[in-house]
Amino acid sequence: MKNARTVKYNYDISEKESVIIKRVLDRYDFEVVSLKKARSAYKVKTNEGNICLKRFKHGKYKAENGRILVEELAKNNFFNTAKYIKTKNYNMFVKYKRFFFYATEWIDGDECDFNKISEATNCAKLLARFHKAAKIEPGKLKIQNNLKNLPQIYKNKLYDFDKYKQFISKRMIKNNFDLIYLKNIDEFYNRGIITLRILNDSEYYRLSQKASIENTICHDSFYYQNIINKNNEYYIIDLDSIVVDLQVNDLAKFIRRLMSKSSYRWEFEKAKKIIEAYSSVNKLSKNELEIILAIIIFPHKFWKIGRKRYIKHKNWNEYKYIQKLNKILANSELQEKFLQEYIKYLERYE
Repeated sequence: MKNARTVKYNYDISEKESVIIKRVLDRYDFEVVSLKKARSAYKVKTNEGNICLKRFKHGKYKAENGRILVEELAKNNFFNTAKYIKTKNYNMFVKYKRFFFYATEWIDGDECDFNKISEATNCAKLLARFHKAAKIEPGKLKIQNNLKNLPQIYKNKLYDFDKYKQFISKRMIKNNFDLIYLKNIDEFYNRGIITLRILNDSEYYRLSQKASIENTICHDSFYYQNIINKNNEYYIIDLDSIVVDLQVNDLAKFIRRLMSKSSYRWEFEKAKKIIEAYSSVNKLSKNELEIILAIIIFPHKFWKIGRKRYIKHKNWNEYKYIQKLNKILANSELQEKFLQEYIKYLERYE
């Protein structure tokens, strides 16, 4: 594996763990040759090829949901996922004590290197194809409906900013974090207000209702560790997080994570390439683009670190708090530029 993002293996499997895994694998109709740990899963070499074994504590429907989704995707000519494997008794999972296990094919390839914009745009096209193909009858999957009142959620977060201000103002002795956070809070609050206006001017509620009726599926964890590049063919793995939601959520979160990387630095042109790659396969409306902007630009991180400090009282030392806050502030001007360029793009979009 030559990519910077090769799958990480952990060879340190305890004897107790090894015994459990072997007992689970005995329920399947193949011979085990060797076993490695890869992230939260196991790569199992068998006489019939490589298998991925996943272990989880909650959600016994995950395996069945995944199997059904893979089959429905295939009906719509989307084959870029791993097939699920049944046990000798035709079950989709094995329950062993307090754990559940299921098996899929192992897709041999590399995790995506998103430092390359070409890799990111290819994955955006993959996501668009996945979204188009993921048309499932309501009730067929036992998954969470994740459609929420996003404007109200953002309003509540902005109310929190007032709480943070009050908390800081009541402090007799304000430390460095308090002073820096207070100095910048109005700027991030105002950006949140802009986000709310964009969201309320869009057709968010109509599109959410449509998504609920049509039962649109989101992957909800679309990032490099769940996308495999096999000989320049891209595959989505790990369907454990699928939910009913606005599908633009997947794309918006994907872009938001990339923009924070040093190879992107909130460059709108790179975000535009990703958006247009997706839209070339699954056409985005102007309203959907407005929702994407709102999700990307809302000051999630600034709100979150304030919550950790003033509501949750997370036990970090002062250096760690300041370090994280400075990292957020370092991107503030770039985010403002990104916001303005995106708005201009929306004005020209047809």
